[in-house]
Amino acid sequence: MDSNRQQAGHGRHYEGHLAGRSGWLRAAVLGADDGLVSVSSIVIGVSASGAPAGLVLAGGIAGLVAGAMSMAAGEYVSVSAQRDVEAADRAREEAELAEDPEGELEELAALYRARGLPRALAQQVAEALHAVDPLEAHLRDEIGQQMETAARPWQAAGASAVSFLLGGIIPFLGLLVSGSFTRVVAIVVVTLMGLLVSGIMSARLAGTPLGRPTLRLVLGGGLAMLATGLVGRLVHLFIK
Repeated sequence: MDSNRQQAGHGRHYEGHLAGRSGWLRAAVLGADDGLVSVSSIVIGVSASGAPAGLVLAGGIAGLVAGAMSMAAGEYVSVSAQRDVEAADRAREEAELAEDPEGELEELAALYRARGLPRALAQQVAEALHAVDPLEAHLRDEIGQQMETAARPWQAAGASAVSFLLGGIIPFLGLLVSGSFTRVVAIVVVTLMGLLVSGIMSARLAGTPLGRPTLRLVLGGGLAMLATGLVGRLVHLFIK
């Protein structure tokens, strides 16, 4: 057996599950994709309006910084709210175990019976878990809380901000091209390539097939850029 599939110092089988990545992975993927689409849409819209290259660059930089801060703040607030809910559930379970430990034991046994265990075995499992750590047993099996998937606001905020900045830098490569129309085409091309790479990487990290998530990203980003490009063009027609 490959040594990477074993725990250090043990011969036990080790499975590299991906649940522990869920918090930061979701934030990082969302941040990178939002950075790509948001910044490219801004620079395409401004460029399509006929604005000079300097103004397009200024708009893109403003969108890059504002977007990264907004993503970080939004992730921190939303994940903090999730953490507060988890803490409230934990406190509630602690209080219920202190008030009625026998009733909580029966509740856990009933939960295992509902999942298909025979009555005697369900009772035995519930009693064994209550003897070790009743609170963790209830949080895991009754509510679904696990340490691997616990809410981590700062981790999510940091992953979101950094990935937004990294994704948002890519559309600026298109600004190296001269000419308004050529610049727009270049921005679209580099952004779609970035979305393609982002979709492949996120699918790999999540352990899912490549096709569908990558296609969603490319089509969604393409539609967003098309919409902002049309708006920018309409603005150009009205103000010229």
